[in-house]
Amino acid sequence: MRALSYGLGQQYFEERDYRGAIRALKPVVDETPDDVGTRLLLARAYYHAALLKPAEEHLLEVIEREPTEYYAHLMLARTLERQSRRDEAGKHRRIAAALTGDDEILEAHTH
Repeated sequence: MRALSYGLGQQYFEERDYRGAIRALKPVVDETPDDVGTRLLLARAYYHAALLKPAEEHLLEVIEREPTEYYAHLMLARTLERQSRRDEAGKHRRIAAALTGDDEILEAHTH
């Protein structure tokens, strides 16, 4: 069941049906809270659905479990920027840049 829900969530995400992805992925994350990959995909779906508070909460959970997951830091920076929280975002951009060695990450992009 879990693999089916994850696959469906991934398919919804790829089709840009972010709310469908959230519905499919949320039960998987609830069942397996330590699965960083699924939680990161769920956070991305929340971000793209403009549900920024749940996106932030899940990204913080990912970072707590995997502090070196650079993409979670980058997504958290973008999420905070969309909430006009640039100072907090800068910290996570710097961490992502340090983890990847890519200074271009330091340039804020607003989507």
